[in-house]
Amino acid sequence: MLSIQSLGKRYPGRTVGLEDFTLDVGEGVLGLLGPNGAGKSTLMSILATVTRPTSGVFLWRGRDAAKDPLPLRRELGYLPQDFGVYERLTAREFLLYLGRLKGLSGAELSRRVRELLELVNLHGAADRRLGGYSGGMRQRIGIAQALLGDPKLVIVDEPTVGLDPEERVRFRNLLAEIAHGRVVILSTHIVSDVEAVATEIAVMRRGRLVAHATPEALLSRASGRVFRAVVPAERLADAQRAVHVSNLVRRADGVHLRYVANGSGSALPGSTPVEPDLEDAYLLTNLEAA
Repeated sequence: MLSIQSLGKRYPGRTVGLEDFTLDVGEGVLGLLGPNGAGKSTLMSILATVTRPTSGVFLWRGRDAAKDPLPLRRELGYLPQDFGVYERLTAREFLLYLGRLKGLSGAELSRRVRELLELVNLHGAADRRLGGYSGGMRQRIGIAQALLGDPKLVIVDEPTVGLDPEERVRFRNLLAEIAHGRVVILSTHIVSDVEAVATEIAVMRRGRLVAHATPEALLSRASGRVFRAVVPAERLADAQRAVHVSNLVRRADGVHLRYVANGSGSALPGSTPVEPDLEDAYLLTNLEAA
């Protein structure tokens, strides 16, 4: 449904935001992973038709969405990283206003707003002004507005910022529920946000696509490359130079490390292989792309 072809974006001063990005995205949840500055927000802004690319095209249902953005915009739900609200409106008024802009009206609009307020757990604060909302509550109203109008393309950029653990789980479950029959793109630098819901994962680095695979395929590539070891505290610096440590815990018997090996024969003495998780696979993908 969405085809991205050699997309690029250069800003004044020759800063590269995106370079030769090509990807076909179908129904389901695409988890877009990358560190801060990888180009994720630039890509999201282009796909939402807010920013124009300097090269390449992207097609929605076979039509060039950069040249003719209206068909895509009619089917788009978008939550940008920096989401603003009208602070004097209540949550209900805000959603009703945006719903009318999307062509909804009457009983249908009122019903949908009520459903969304319950979905993001704001029904108890629906008639409070948004100016009094916390950061997490504003993020939840942003998620609600992105789902107005039954969008077929849903783009959410760092959507769990400011949410507590329970709200993050609720949001991930919500994405999994709405993915049927839709293209959902979840951009984040938090691996756990995509681990449970993504049908495919794309990894970005310095404006480029460096990996695109299912979670299972990424885990398979990391198999045999992840280890656990215990090293004396005085040898920790040497160990960190030899391997890429993903986690460490200091205990009475030494420092317990979980790490990704650089290659064959690079495991630390006394290491035990462990099953990789998606954090390990993501770290390995970035190391190989460096």
